[in-house]
Amino acid sequence: MHPSELGTGDGHKKKITVLVVCSVVIASGMLLASYLILRIRKNLKEKTERSRTTVHSSRGKEEDMELPMFDLSTISRATDDFSLNNKLGEGGFGPVYKGVIDGQEIAVKRLSRSSGQGLNEFKNEVILIAKLQHRNLVKLLGCCIEGEEKMLVYEYMPNKSLDFFIFDETKGKALDWSKRFQIISGIARGLLYLHQDSRLRIVHRDLKASNILLDSEMIPKISDFGMARIFGGDQTEGNTNRVVGTYGYMAPEYAFDGLYSTKSDVFSFGILLMEIVSGKKSRGLYHQDQKGNLIGHAWRLWKEGRPLELMDACLTDSNNLSEVLRCIHRFSEKSKEYPGLIFGVVNQIGLTRVKE
Repeated sequence: MHPSELGTGDGHKKKITVLVVCSVVIASGMLLASYLILRIRKNLKEKTERSRTTVHSSRGKEEDMELPMFDLSTISRATDDFSLNNKLGEGGFGPVYKGVIDGQEIAVKRLSRSSGQGLNEFKNEVILIAKLQHRNLVKLLGCCIEGEEKMLVYEYMPNKSLDFFIFDETKGKALDWSKRFQIISGIARGLLYLHQDSRLRIVHRDLKASNILLDSEMIPKISDFGMARIFGGDQTEGNTNRVVGTYGYMAPEYAFDGLYSTKSDVFSFGILLMEIVSGKKSRGLYHQDQKGNLIGHAWRLWKEGRPLELMDACLTDSNNLSEVLRCIHRFSEKSKEYPGLIFGVVNQIGLTRVKE
């Protein structure tokens, strides 16, 4: 063969060799990349699954949530992609949306990135309320944890919250005294369960009118356990450097010194009771040319022998004035002797199991 032909053959073989080597390298690289991607996805999936099934309590121990998990896509469809038309309101945790899953109406509380409450409060609420079952506590149906999205799914309360009624002159007329007394008793039973009857002793720390939800039969349900704390064993009180809650409902020793106990909740319950009786907010102007809160106003009327003037104007035709007076009586009589403030009130309305 001519030398030039031999040279061409070697060059051709070299090209083929280079192409084969390149193909093998590229194929190996693609296989390696695919393997790495699949591995990363698997690790992310396992991490997500672990975060879905396990959370850390405030004590650092892992606890099984024992709670159904919902996919983000399911929640999104249920709320029509979090439509403004389905928005029920917004609190410190974030916005709340109405939705429907399998024909059941739900309320979805979505953790806002700008929320003053964060992941710890979210975990706290999941751990606590998943273990609590009572007619007067809102029922948690499940939660959703995907990426940065964290949501709680509750039973839907068609009558919104208590403050929606009692602080509105028109809507307040829908609550006669018998219904208000039913609500007072229901809240007291829920509180009694948290403090004494549940296997965990719970201090709510943020009991107020907006955290009392009403179902279709106006049965009250205590909600929002993001700030709640567990007491173990014989523990009766705790201390915190971070005071949370709502001014106007806070017990003095908690607001000033960070000391909280079951008595702190009972104090808040007493303020709530007076709001239900009077239709007035705990903080406001109740005396001409003088600032005052609801406790001071109630005490002043009691000393002047005019306790029934505290009663909401729409209740003046009530046939149960003696029942109203019993509620006001112990509250006003003990208002200067806190912390024994509200236990007497609860005893007076018939829930004698609550003791100081």
